[in-house]
Amino acid sequence: MATLLITGGAGFIGSNFIRYWFKEHPRDRIINFDLLTYAGNRDNLRDVEYDHDNQYHFIQGDITDLKTVSATFQKEKPDIIVNFAAESHNSRGVVDPGLFFRTNVLGTQILLEAAYKCGVPRFHHISTCEVYGDLSLDSTESFTEKSPYLPRTPYNASKAGADMAVRAYYHTFGLPVTISNCSNNYGPYQFPEKIIPHFTICALQEKSLPLYKSSGHKREWLHTSDHCRAIDLILQKGKIGETYNIGSGIEADIETIANTVIETIGCNPALKTYVSDRPGHDRRYLLDCTKIREKLGWEPQIPFQKGLKETILWYKEHESWWKPLLMKLDINERTWTK
Repeated sequence: MATLLITGGAGFIGSNFIRYWFKEHPRDRIINFDLLTYAGNRDNLRDVEYDHDNQYHFIQGDITDLKTVSATFQKEKPDIIVNFAAESHNSRGVVDPGLFFRTNVLGTQILLEAAYKCGVPRFHHISTCEVYGDLSLDSTESFTEKSPYLPRTPYNASKAGADMAVRAYYHTFGLPVTISNCSNNYGPYQFPEKIIPHFTICALQEKSLPLYKSSGHKREWLHTSDHCRAIDLILQKGKIGETYNIGSGIEADIETIANTVIETIGCNPALKTYVSDRPGHDRRYLLDCTKIREKLGWEPQIPFQKGLKETILWYKEHESWWKPLLMKLDINERTWTK
């Protein structure tokens, strides 16, 4: 029986990971350490709290608070830390870049320091494909774990800085770490500012779907359940000090996403509108995932079109979950100014 401490476990991927872990490892214990910012939602895990009352414990805390983090690590003595905690919405990073660097870089360093001082046996850090920069739309290349870091936005740069801190604690202090860089995730419990739930909720309310003018820009899409399985494999079989890319190889542009939402919901295609691109809007990301496939035997299992339609229908069927969150949407994607 192991004790896991999950940072950011009340968020989208973190809550899905906790749900996944209890299903696959029902005897383990999980500490969910989350600040509950606008995107953190304890309702994501209400059923888990009920079903695993003796194994699940929530702590509201800030990863930039060394005293609280250290005290928590000392008390709970986790065998594994998985760091999901991050500011992650590129648009918010344009509005408040300082918040992103404080949380994503300083917060990660504080977690690493506390883990080192407390002798934590394993630290896994969740990162993003966006640290590598972007690719041209007609490029035949993809990013490997050895690709240089060329971040273009405050969010991307803050995650790149966090990755470097993780590697520094491995090389300098011998902290047993692994890193995963993942492509765009989708699935249930994603905060409504992200594109798939945002478009779906707009369509359900018969409001316009705001597409950036560069609507042909592509993203690689991975269901969060496949991401969770990959992290599990890295924790079980991954090599200490190594980085693993996690991606599906399946790309889709925003036009495709919007059209699928419109078709699945059955709303008017005229709801699509076009807005100015976000500053630093990356064109395309694509990961080479040969390493995790060959070394760890991981493969994504959920086909994109099937997973996408199931995700759209999940939001359609869970209005009671997302409706209270709409008041927290304070980023206007329709207008960008310097």
